[in-house]
Amino acid sequence: MSTQRAFAGAGTVDRREVDRFDRLARDWWDPKGPMRALHRINPLRMSFIRDEACRHFRREPKAPFPLAGLSVLDVGCGAGLLSEPVARLGGAVTGLDPSARNIEAARRHAAEGGLAIEYRTETVEEIAARGGRFDLVIAMEVVEHVPEVESFVRACGAAVAPGGLLLLATINRTMRSFALAILGAEYLLKWLPKGTHDWEKFVTPDELREAVEAAGLTGFRTRGMVFNPVERDWSLSRDTAVNYLAAAEKPAGP
Repeated sequence: MSTQRAFAGAGTVDRREVDRFDRLARDWWDPKGPMRALHRINPLRMSFIRDEACRHFRREPKAPFPLAGLSVLDVGCGAGLLSEPVARLGGAVTGLDPSARNIEAARRHAAEGGLAIEYRTETVEEIAARGGRFDLVIAMEVVEHVPEVESFVRACGAAVAPGGLLLLATINRTMRSFALAILGAEYLLKWLPKGTHDWEKFVTPDELREAVEAAGLTGFRTRGMVFNPVERDWSLSRDTAVNYLAAAEKPAGP
């Protein structure tokens, strides 16, 4: 089966989700705005990305530009909260988002910061169908917003070059995640706009592992992200009951 046929009709974009984030485009970069939760976890996400990439590609994490020479695809990039710091670490970043307003905001902010990032209003399925391949593919806080997890992960996996790395972040489907990620974050603490998440669309680590392995990647592993209410800070943990990160590798082939 051709690559084009394999991903034809495999759309994993939920237009309702796109419309919701589209309305928030102008507020993405406000650390006290509706995306403040992402701003708070961004340093932790970036340390995970840097460390996993450096381990996999045998780089020095403390080097000035540890991702130099690596092509990076940021799937569901929004207005570039991850694309920009990855680019500052030396990665050649392409950011994808189906929201034209998000991409416009991302381009404007990158230009203001003098960053050369290629932003596109495309889906990862379109990239995969064209045969686009990247050393590092990132999809952070996207899996829980797509209608077909398996198809989405398959497209992300196809976009990883042989010998490359896939990094994901999402939310586990547990009673604790319902209490903390929805009731707590959206209704009590108001870190996120109400309705940002649908608990039934959360993905367990086992479900994500199955999708990743079905996409042809190996070495699946996870790390939890937990919030300390006393220090009001996030840290990596073995606890994956709520937020968690995942990594897997594309075999280099013969």
